Amino acid sequence: MQFEVIAEGLDFPEGPVVMEDGSIIVVETHGGRITRCWDGGRKKVVATPGGGPNGLAVGPDGALYHCNNGGHDESHSGGRIERIDLATGKVERLYDRSNDEAISAPNDIMFDVEGQMWFSDLGRIGDKGKDWGGLYCASPDGSKITRIVERALSYNGVGISPDMTTVYAADTYSARLWAVDRKSELQKPRLVGTAPGPTFLDSLAMTAAGNVAVAAVTAGAIATFTPNGEVTMTPVDDRVVTNIAFGGADMMDAYLTFSGHGTLVKCRWHEPGMRLVYNA
Repeated sequence: MQFEVIAEGLDFPEGPVVMEDGSIIVVETHGGRITRCWDGGRKKVVATPGGGPNGLAVGPDGALYHCNNGGHDESHSGGRIERIDLATGKVERLYDRSNDEAISAPNDIMFDVEGQMWFSDLGRIGDKGKDWGGLYCASPDGSKITRIVERALSYNGVGISPDMTTVYAADTYSARLWAVDRKSELQKPRLVGTAPGPTFLDSLAMTAAGNVAVAAVTAGAIATFTPNGEVTMTPVDDRVVTNIAFGGADMMDAYLTFSGHGTLVKCRWHEPGMRLVYNA
């Protein structure tokens, strides 16, 4: 597999979003900023929300919606969901609590066909242990948030099936993929499958066929799960591959964040990705 470097010198890139004009927006988690990248290495800072930027998604209003884990050190500023105006770079906090409980470390996000955002909470690791994580559904106007799965170990990547019936969540430390029904509220998730290890699962992207492509950290691979739990591993060129996103006219261009190398790369994938609802 051949990898083309789109941008380098990124400070732990994650959360790639393929835009309609062909540019790619990523977060720089350790740099506290969000950066737009173009072929040829050109980069431009979109916003500087601080904290620990993670997952990104384009919402129904064309704005960028952002999981901010608050950072992982003593300067942790609180987990929150933020809206980012792409024209001005203005950052607006939408959620930092659910039912009077703080959101710990939100990580990945995707919108469904009804304009609702689904996001994971990885749970922050502190000096005295780790917070529980979970899965949430929320309105993009800041008016309603619902916890769908509670007391999750370490939910990270989030995706929604092409038919919009199933929401997937990748659990980092167990290397398991879980699923819930999109139309139900608080529920017990069902196990889809487990990646061969040792590895940690990070963020994910859906394919047009309904498969789930998950970045497998330390394994240096993308783990592709079928809906019935079969798993195949595709090796890549960085053991710290954290995210994948699809784009191009045929949706077979895969954009990967090689966070160990600080690069955003592109390659040709073996199946087309799912077209997201609001990216174009």
